[in-house]
Amino acid sequence: MLRKITIVSLGILLAVFSGLSFYRSRHLKEPVVISPGVTEVKKLSEYFPAIKGSQNDANLYVLEGTKPGGTILILGGSHPEEPAARLTIWILAENGIVEQGRIFVLPSANRSATTVTRPSGAYPPDFTIKTSWGGQKFRMGDRWANPLDQWPDPEVYIHYPTRQNLAYMDIRNLNRAWPGRPNGTLTEKTCYALTELIKKEKVDIFIDLHEAELQYPVISTIVAHQKGLDIAAMASMVLSDEEFKIGMEKSPPELHGLSHREIGDHTDAIPLLFETPEPFLDATRGRTNAKLLLEGKDEFVVKAGKHGLLFEKIDEKGWPIDVRVGRHCSTIIQVLNVWSEDHAEKAVVMKNVPKYAEVIQKGTGAFLHDPAKADSKTIYYE
Repeated sequence: MLRKITIVSLGILLAVFSGLSFYRSRHLKEPVVISPGVTEVKKLSEYFPAIKGSQNDANLYVLEGTKPGGTILILGGSHPEEPAARLTIWILAENGIVEQGRIFVLPSANRSATTVTRPSGAYPPDFTIKTSWGGQKFRMGDRWANPLDQWPDPEVYIHYPTRQNLAYMDIRNLNRAWPGRPNGTLTEKTCYALTELIKKEKVDIFIDLHEAELQYPVISTIVAHQKGLDIAAMASMVLSDEEFKIGMEKSPPELHGLSHREIGDHTDAIPLLFETPEPFLDATRGRTNAKLLLEGKDEFVVKAGKHGLLFEKIDEKGWPIDVRVGRHCSTIIQVLNVWSEDHAEKAVVMKNVPKYAEVIQKGTGAFLHDPAKADSKTIYYE
């Protein structure tokens, strides 16, 4: 009897402490100290009220210039386990100044997926970016929405409207649920809200930020719908010549649910998706901790590369978070430059956002602002 009581008591203690840990992770507040260039902060539910009050009723930061021009929408957090994407949006929201046109930025596109980590993945619940004022903590996140917000998964996920069969768990994957539907799951409703935003705000270019494991063939590239091949090609050429090597890929017409396919097919916007290398996601990795996430160094991934198992190079320097964030920043800037040169009447001109070399030199944390020293009216939480 004493043994049974001891085991049950230990089980209860374990459940309590793990529950508290999960709760703190799910409710961790991530401050955004908005730039003077942010002219408005909206909720995504303004474009589709059915998601109001849900986990995915995310903040939408609007940077609008004094001169009219085009409109750009940039998403981070489609897959929150790819942190360089979200951190890039933080830099835009906290530093960007738009002189012409408008830029909408969304740090937590699938906010539900930021509140959970991958089952059996041994992911850290959060990570900290070093800053001059100490550091800022961010939720780790997963590729799929939290089962607490959307459950159960079907045996087979049938994509709407194409009816293409996809993996069952991808019904919680924001980048497999485009263009969404109003009476679908939370993830589908979120994509529908974003599609409505694209249509109502007459978005010209849509940019979806991602990271990929080095064993995935679509990596270090810009994936473009056929409407955006010229932009992607020019941006790839200039960046590869002046800053870093980046390729381009054409969106597969028969692979459905992805942003670079469905947005191009169902709206007037030109969709582009950026991929940077993230060794943290590779199946051959070692210990899955915040150190690997931030430093991007792993001896097992390096060894896999020596055996020809990777689609991107890696050495002992790895792929640090600053390199990945810097690549996204420069690629965004270059796409805006290409678009503006060819569409003067719809130009989008942004300043005060660092390029690749500057992010590497100063670190991502140099472009995050201390909420303790900021006016409370300029602080929003993700």
